[in-house]
Amino acid sequence: MLRALAGQGTPVHPVVKADAYGHGAIPVARALQDAGADGFCVATLDEALALRAAGIERPILVLYPIPAGLAGAAAAARVAVTAGDDELLDALLSALRDAGPARPLDVHLEVETGLGRGGFDLAHIVTAARAIAEAPGATLAGAWTHFQATDDEPRTDAQVAEFDGAMAALTAAGLALPPRHVAASGGLLLDDVVSLDAVRPGLATYGLVPDELLGDGLSAVEGAAELRPVLSLHARPVRVADLPPGWGISYGPTFTTERPSRIATLPLGYGDGWPRVLSNRADALVRGRRVPLVGNVAMDAVMADVTDVPGAPVSVADEFVLLGGQGDERITAAQLAVAQGTNSWEVVTNLSARLPRVYHAASVPRSTRTLVD
Repeated sequence: MLRALAGQGTPVHPVVKADAYGHGAIPVARALQDAGADGFCVATLDEALALRAAGIERPILVLYPIPAGLAGAAAAARVAVTAGDDELLDALLSALRDAGPARPLDVHLEVETGLGRGGFDLAHIVTAARAIAEAPGATLAGAWTHFQATDDEPRTDAQVAEFDGAMAALTAAGLALPPRHVAASGGLLLDDVVSLDAVRPGLATYGLVPDELLGDGLSAVEGAAELRPVLSLHARPVRVADLPPGWGISYGPTFTTERPSRIATLPLGYGDGWPRVLSNRADALVRGRRVPLVGNVAMDAVMADVTDVPGAPVSVADEFVLLGGQGDERITAAQLAVAQGTNSWEVVTNLSARLPRVYHAASVPRSTRTLVD
């Protein structure tokens, strides 16, 4: 679907930084490589080298500048890097001259178009591009920018115009125009945002719609309705107990039973990326029903009040869903983001490495990832 949105023949380079947004970078990158992804984007050289060590062969771009001393390692691993600062670029090119790598290092220019986070502005872009193009051991391999708010059409149009101006400046200076990439998930789902020579889908790769595109206009966002979340979060209780009225739950406590209550303890907490800010502010699903999570979130536990679940008493054999669907009910990353005062990116990215991950293909478990792999 993302390839169709990008346009026929446009390379798709999914973003798998931050452990593939909490989903597990290596298993996800392997699946995407098998599915035909043209390359990958990460945030750090360490992430790129871990993918190479795991057998990922497609092109990889690091989206932030790397320490100059690691330029040779990046070149040897066939990892492209980003330049967005004059001083850091000078150091990188100097290190390449000293190292004399066996193969050139691909360098992409980040262009400052209004995000205010990184990249060369129009006054410096030609000098930076010429320095890369003329440096021994370096190749000008791309130019890119990142949109600030794709749902804000005037702001996005202004960024596109700024980027086009930078590319025109390169051409006017006699420099060859490198491959250009600007669109991420929001740009793909909004069909009026340009794809250019490649796209970098992030959140949408994992079946999630960027938060700013949710709401009344969702049905008008091309492709958004077809996205299906990749990840769900499950737990089974380590204890289910009947507690009397007046019993405090967890540290604090911030919740005290007002009636005879059946409380299930689920073995995950803020040490697993389920944040303390969700204390008394989130639900879980069991037997297709919503039940409140009560008391303060602990490092390793949250408690669910299952008193009102009909049928036989809830037991340690029951499966709970904290993120995902069960029966006709669903808890989404966007809902949890609202409860936390954050966004969907942070909700999934914060899921810690301690949580075991089970990877499915065609509804069959294919592999797991745990701390003792």
